[in-house]
Amino acid sequence: MDLRDLRYFEVIAELEHLGRASERLHRTQPALTSCVRRLEEACGAALFEKTGRGIRLTTAGKALLKWAQRTRFDVESARREIGDIGRGLSGNVSIGIVPTAAQFLLPPATRELLSEAPAITLRTTVALVDVLAPLLRAGDIDLMVGTEGSKEPGFTSQFLAEDLIVVAANSTHEVFDKPKPALRDLVGCRWVLQPPGAPTRDWLDQTFDRYRLPRPVVQVESTMLLMLPSLIAETGLLSFISRLHLQEGRSGAALREVKVKDTVMRRRMVVTCREGGYMSPAAQRLIDILARHAGVTLG
Repeated sequence: MDLRDLRYFEVIAELEHLGRASERLHRTQPALTSCVRRLEEACGAALFEKTGRGIRLTTAGKALLKWAQRTRFDVESARREIGDIGRGLSGNVSIGIVPTAAQFLLPPATRELLSEAPAITLRTTVALVDVLAPLLRAGDIDLMVGTEGSKEPGFTSQFLAEDLIVVAANSTHEVFDKPKPALRDLVGCRWVLQPPGAPTRDWLDQTFDRYRLPRPVVQVESTMLLMLPSLIAETGLLSFISRLHLQEGRSGAALREVKVKDTVMRRRMVVTCREGGYMSPAAQRLIDILARHAGVTLG
């Protein structure tokens, strides 16, 4: 099989349309049809079937797509590894990272990495794990720093540190008038939280459910994690954020933890890579630095 045919096949499979694939690849439709025909002859099976105005993969096509992607990764890894020989700590590293780690862990780790290897270029994507994982699988990022979830095939993870999520409020909030507030004392409060479906929001809701108490009354809902400390400070609402934000000088706001039993969520931060994928010396060095800084910053 020709590597170029496999690459064209991946695009056709993604778009499920020869016309759109032709536009993206700047190749004629007859050329792409010939590409598919060559692959079908080599495989001895049909790879696509018609559906409406487009096409979709057959069972054989899905199998070939898996191996085409793996072949592309292997070829790209070989090219990068050969290019890295003798260059040492140089080249490009693409990292996907969740907001909390991006705010507290990435800056000092990047400072150290660039001081060791000024020739490295770093590309970062800040998002939640459900956005980053497909990018890692597709090879668009080299590694992902995020919260540990269920193990996914094709990925391997290394533990970094534990991050604690706690109830927090402006230091002048009336909840602090009670010497030892209980969970039921938070029922009448209003909150700024992430939308349902976010792991921290679901965990907090389930905690109230477990004690048969009404769920938090959410007055402001935000997907922007980095905004939460400022929103807490400016609005006087309660929230559920990493304890890192409460360390002096970290958030720029006078925030305090509302210490209530059973409202501390523990989550593990990990760095995840494609299993068996090539890691450049620069990417491996970044992982080592992240692990050390995580032990200090998050530990």
